[in-house]
Amino acid sequence: MTDPHVSTPAVPWRGAEPPKSVLAIRLQALGDVVITLPYLRALRYSLPGTDIDFLTRQEDGSIPRALRLFRSVEELGGGRSERRQLLLTPLLAPRLMARRYDVVLDLQNTRVSRTIRRLIRPRAWALFDRESPVAAGERTRRTIEAAGFPLPRVEAFLPLRDRNLGLDVLRHAQWDSTRDLVVLSPAGAFASRNWPIERYAHFADLWRQRHAAQFAILGLTSLREKAAVLQARLGDDLLNLVGETTASQAFAIVQRASLVLTEDCGLMHMAWATGVPTLALFGSSRHVWSAPLGDHACCLHSGDLECGACMAPTCRYGDIPCLTRYSAEHVVDRAEALIARAATTPIRVVSHHA
Repeated sequence: MTDPHVSTPAVPWRGAEPPKSVLAIRLQALGDVVITLPYLRALRYSLPGTDIDFLTRQEDGSIPRALRLFRSVEELGGGRSERRQLLLTPLLAPRLMARRYDVVLDLQNTRVSRTIRRLIRPRAWALFDRESPVAAGERTRRTIEAAGFPLPRVEAFLPLRDRNLGLDVLRHAQWDSTRDLVVLSPAGAFASRNWPIERYAHFADLWRQRHAAQFAILGLTSLREKAAVLQARLGDDLLNLVGETTASQAFAIVQRASLVLTEDCGLMHMAWATGVPTLALFGSSRHVWSAPLGDHACCLHSGDLECGACMAPTCRYGDIPCLTRYSAEHVVDRAEALIARAATTPIRVVSHHA
């Protein structure tokens, strides 16, 4: 439900016929890119005859490209530096301008994305709201609808071009497909977002007492120390895939999980956006912006505390009480309840503010 008091800058589509082509722009981190994808898939269904292209950062193009969703995925170099992105924009702009896009959905709203939109000169456009205390997914919806395209129900489902993507990695790691796969993702960017790794291990011990399960940890090489702790505790029940996958392979592997237990990170967004039961542990993160959406997701956040959602990289109290208050036993109970609920409800994206 769109808040009538929030105005999204836009020139909506007024054509008698649907647009021939749309460009969506998202130049943020990988998790933020993934958030946009269920909404763009819903747009794809509402505009079946329209070509939809996607522009993202060079390092984030593999997942959008792995989906049966876009005609083309374009990439802009420059990393996270706005200055470098602006310097490289003239190299990309002629190709985009030649396509004569009818609509630009600026899901980034930075100087770079606004420059690209002005160069393209579309008939219709809308800008992402960067400030409202509303989930990023809901702000994505508002941007698309402000451009003149009311969305149907947004489903948490993103079909891959290659259904076997990531299977070779799993099989090489001795994946047992007869057991449930539980992904553990202790990958919060800061110490204030990290549930103690020993509690992940305790969670896994309790879980395998109740369920026939195998566990996996995957992501950047910075997780190797945590992976070693889990490996020592879980032995062959852990698939240690840290540093062993591309982003698109990780995305595909997550879709095979029965549960993802995660901190605020890119893998969390991969899970809920594809309909996997996702239990997120938020410490200092601002849950009103980043919490996973839908009945197949649950967020244990810090918003009920006076110091909650502080966004500080380190805890002022030293022991991260917003996270350490959750025992492994409590998290197991919440995860089981989540899986039971997800099994009986539609796998769709619903805003917490709707």
